[in-house]
Amino acid sequence: MGRLSVTLCGVELSNPVIPASGTFGYGYEFADYYDIDCLGTLSFKGTTSQPRFGNPQIRIAETHAGMLNAVGLQNPGVDAVISQELPRLAKVFHKPVMANVSGFSLEEYVCTCQKLDAQPQVGWLEVNISCPNVHGGGMSFGTDPAAAASVVRAVKAVTKKPVIMKLTPNVTDIVSVARACEDAGADGLSLINTVQAMRIDLYTRRPLLANGTGGLSGPAIFPLAVRMVYQVYEAVSIPIVGLGGVSSAEDVIEMMLAGATAVEVGAANLVDPYACREIIAALPAVMDKYGIKELRDMIGGAHG
Repeated sequence: MGRLSVTLCGVELSNPVIPASGTFGYGYEFADYYDIDCLGTLSFKGTTSQPRFGNPQIRIAETHAGMLNAVGLQNPGVDAVISQELPRLAKVFHKPVMANVSGFSLEEYVCTCQKLDAQPQVGWLEVNISCPNVHGGGMSFGTDPAAAASVVRAVKAVTKKPVIMKLTPNVTDIVSVARACEDAGADGLSLINTVQAMRIDLYTRRPLLANGTGGLSGPAIFPLAVRMVYQVYEAVSIPIVGLGGVSSAEDVIEMMLAGATAVEVGAANLVDPYACREIIAALPAVMDKYGIKELRDMIGGAHG
């Protein structure tokens, strides 16, 4: 194992840096900019059982130290992802990938996860029960511990690969949801997704986004993400993928100290397509600055 390597749910990563779902397409789009094999892995665009056109425009808005999005899980559906997107990705990325799955019912989660679990490229299933930008699914499962656990049990019954549950910060107690997922058999947790938020247009005096609300991402939510990762690490024994506003090598190490085994980078990719590559390249020097020999030794290092 190299100096930057970590092991996520039994699968070794050359480094802990992972582009977050929704900010990196299906991966091959970024191969025009750099060799994406430098990544630990990538979480591809959220996939549902059927094609989705997403929410109406306007669905993206900038804000202080971040952005709002209400894209609404636009994707071509799982069958098209398997037949078209994954073969394209295989030409430029030669490591296991993380399949991000969304749904509006237990049956949909089961169908989509079962199909993606069968794909040799897929190393992990990141099951999104936290999307704040759709109605009748996503976050409605992630705000209730019992509902979250029901998704875990249903997905685990039809899959063999590690299941990582992606949790919402839009709850009073994220620890109770995390524990429910672990008790139901989840192999890992991913947190946090975006924070539900709003902008209002001063000319129209109406919400700027057509959906009304959207998910806030970017540096503005980083301290919130660190706090939630720290709390969940104290409560569970399964690995955590930390995300939310990560934009530098220092952020990666801070998130790992809070308890993350691996770290996803989201909105930073939309600001700078080279963000993940630059973070990975910067890690050795930052590790030297803080006297860190092996990055994996930082996991949970802030806990007594």
